[in-house]
Amino acid sequence: MAGSDLYLVYHGLLLPKATHSEESLKYLENFQVKDDDVFAVTYPKSGTTWMQEILPLLLNGGDLKAVENVPSWDRAPWLEETRAPVVLDKLPSPRAIVSHMQYNLMPPSFFKSKAKVIYVTRNPKDAFVSSFHFHQMASFLEDPGTFEEFTDKFLSGKVLFGKWTDHVKSWRNPELGDRIMCITYEEMLQDLHDALSRILKFLGRELSAEALDRVVHHCTFKNMKTNKMSNYSMVPEGVMDEKKSPFLRKGVAGDWKNHFSPELDAKFTAVIQEEMKGSNIRFPWDKE
Repeated sequence: MAGSDLYLVYHGLLLPKATHSEESLKYLENFQVKDDDVFAVTYPKSGTTWMQEILPLLLNGGDLKAVENVPSWDRAPWLEETRAPVVLDKLPSPRAIVSHMQYNLMPPSFFKSKAKVIYVTRNPKDAFVSSFHFHQMASFLEDPGTFEEFTDKFLSGKVLFGKWTDHVKSWRNPELGDRIMCITYEEMLQDLHDALSRILKFLGRELSAEALDRVVHHCTFKNMKTNKMSNYSMVPEGVMDEKKSPFLRKGVAGDWKNHFSPELDAKFTAVIQEEMKGSNIRFPWDKE
């Protein structure tokens, strides 16, 4: 598989070597999930950084100091990345953890636990556009090629963490019962206050109205963009070149319309629809 100098292949999925190693994946497999752990699971470019901001605040009672003084990847680390063994075992419970893993690749202890999952889905066309820009600015990822070439890679799953459709379908697993809450990036954009209220309810936690307002205000895209603990500005330019494209780029829904030709749109939609057939999963953007 091309690009193996940059990527590891794990159960058929491409993972960047810059943030994943054989050791970190062993750590993932042997990780002991606690019943009060809370996972935010996403396909790449679907709101992970946003959830790394939101979850710790909802779990700590709305104390902003936590997100103003600790980088996002340490306050809600990725379960599968090399940073996890360094920080995860030191985090106080309840721990906020993020992951891009498909359901079947979670550690065995996850399935026996009561840990909760918030699964955030984003319109795949917007996730794709965001990923395209990210590949252009991140030196540790393969050059995406042209927009059309990257579309083919994306639709065939030759991108980080495989196919969007496989990921989404894997997490709609009835075995999870009431341990999972599904929400879309678009719902969060539309009404963040309502989204966070629903997440709190799902987690069985409460915040005062004032604390919730404070968290909502802090977690708007505009404010996160200026928080250097969240906007990845601390990452060296040689790793992510913000001049090419800012890490927190637009934070909007529907930007794909500025990039897709009608032909590409039809092709993309047809492939996704075909792969979601029979799954009974419906999204707000399916009508677009």
